[in-house]
Amino acid sequence: MFDPQNPPELAASDWLNAPEPKPLASLKGRVVVLTAFQTHCPGSLKHGLPQAERVAQGFADDEVAVIGLNIAFEEPEKQTKDKLAQFLTEQGLSFAVAKDTQNGGDIPKTMAAYEIQGTPTTLIFDRQGRLRRHYLGRIDDIRLAAEVMAFCMEAPNAPVEQSMAVERRLAAALVDPDAHAHTEGGGCCGGGGHDHHHDHGHDHAHAEGSGCCGGAAKSQDDGCCGGAGKQAQAHDHAEAGCCGGKH
Repeated sequence: MFDPQNPPELAASDWLNAPEPKPLASLKGRVVVLTAFQTHCPGSLKHGLPQAERVAQGFADDEVAVIGLNIAFEEPEKQTKDKLAQFLTEQGLSFAVAKDTQNGGDIPKTMAAYEIQGTPTTLIFDRQGRLRRHYLGRIDDIRLAAEVMAFCMEAPNAPVEQSMAVERRLAAALVDPDAHAHTEGGGCCGGGGHDHHHDHGHDHAHAEGSGCCGGAAKSQDDGCCGGAGKQAQAHDHAEAGCCGGKH
């Protein structure tokens, strides 16, 4: 079972925009915002990557590390290292980017290890290296900035009680995406039952606007890249002994 308190290391075959690799273990002490993307994904181009660049420019480097993760589960031949380097230059992206290692099948190694369903996906790790958020699809800038800032304010060795208190304050201050009715077409891929829970300890809400990419059931309206029938989701890892209650 996936353990958000001890998430796996990135299985990167190459690093770009970085003089040396930046494994997650080397970034402990900082909040880490990781954006998984594909170069052809409309949601990555319109939402995920520009937002990651805004975070990189808006937070101090020694407090918040921004990492891109290219997960080429579609059209990998168009996302080689050389083509990816050219893409990063064309898009004006300054943050370090890891290229996920192909696994002999459709799903690269890090994508499989983190159960990533599509692109763009945003993962947020706290100062202790625990995975606190897993979002698929578009995230509101205010929500993302508030969560990153809240995790920055936690001590590097914060006890779980402090993390739980932070989660309670975030839950009280931020409007839950699930509180919005999905009655206007929603922008999500998938069926009507939007408020659902899985039995592996994650609380799933829906990121608005989606714009994600991938698998069989692509929406014609939201430019999504994700697995068959997958909605744009926010996986809240507040349980599993990591930081407390649900949002």
